[in-house]
Amino acid sequence: MRSFADLDRLIGQVPSHVVMRLRDIDTGRGSEALYRHQLPALLTELASRARVQSITASSAIEGVVVPDLRRAQRIIDGDAGVLRNRSEQELAGYRKTLDYLFQEDWHPLNVGLILHLHRLLWSETALDGGRLKIDDNLVVDRSPDGSVTVRFVPVPAAKTESCLADLLERYQAAQTASRHHPILLVGLAILDLLVIHPFADGNGRVARALTNALLIDAGYEVCRWVSLEQSIADTADEYYDTLLRSTADWHEGEADPWPWLSYFVVTLASAYDTFARKAAADRSGSTKQDRVRTHVLKHAAPVFKLADVREALPGISDQTIRLVLDELKTDKLVMPEGTGRAARWRRIPPIRSSSSPA
Repeated sequence: MRSFADLDRLIGQVPSHVVMRLRDIDTGRGSEALYRHQLPALLTELASRARVQSITASSAIEGVVVPDLRRAQRIIDGDAGVLRNRSEQELAGYRKTLDYLFQEDWHPLNVGLILHLHRLLWSETALDGGRLKIDDNLVVDRSPDGSVTVRFVPVPAAKTESCLADLLERYQAAQTASRHHPILLVGLAILDLLVIHPFADGNGRVARALTNALLIDAGYEVCRWVSLEQSIADTADEYYDTLLRSTADWHEGEADPWPWLSYFVVTLASAYDTFARKAAADRSGSTKQDRVRTHVLKHAAPVFKLADVREALPGISDQTIRLVLDELKTDKLVMPEGTGRAARWRRIPPIRSSSSPA
């Protein structure tokens, strides 16, 4: 589509900070096969957690939230029984969409695939998914006072199918040509998909799910083990701001893709940083209790929850974490604040001895 009309002009000169992060990404990619063979148990645990985070975070970005975390987990596991409301239905739909891309051979990349992803997204609701928009739409911000600001104008409904087909064809041709970094091409494809805005609703979730599939297809699999959707949810303001900046003047062929591409590359590089850190911790050779102790005393925030330690150290049980916390409490190195699932822990700064001047 429009971003792919003249790639050499658009992304032929890559900013230096993007080049550096692309190098980090490629270095991280080179370690994936090693970790896959050496740390299969860790990767299984990371994949399970990333799946849950991706499903809940991508839904939450659109205001779809199931407050009861245990209930949400059952929905994601597929054993929740009757879905009680629209949020639960949409959460289950995104689970189907993501699982299809991760577990099935979704090729070829064409308009039919995009329609199928949208159909899966709405499959648990009464809505008729899998249909392109029939009316022109706008992407707007709604202020608390009720005023509406147009963020950008998508492609008209009458041109949606042809623009979507053209985008997918140009994207695949660009990846085959290998003249530009594949990560930049994935980012551009998602940018154009969001500008086309092919559906009345669900565009963001379809785009984020497809991002994972395109990255894996290009050989960058970190999204299997670290949730990109969670990273986007954690930086949602920047996500929307960079998209807005890179869609300005898109229809005139004068858009600046680098705000969005820079954000996209940094997000992916950060995922590889997280992946490498967790893999290094698992390979350290220390006992699980030693790893918990080191993390709490040297790397955790001054005030943290048990869940924070669990997230940082996959594969270590809550029972082991509690055991170490109790030991550190006895040693007067941490202290609990509150009780139950909401309890927090605070590190106690070491007492520094002082001596009188001679």
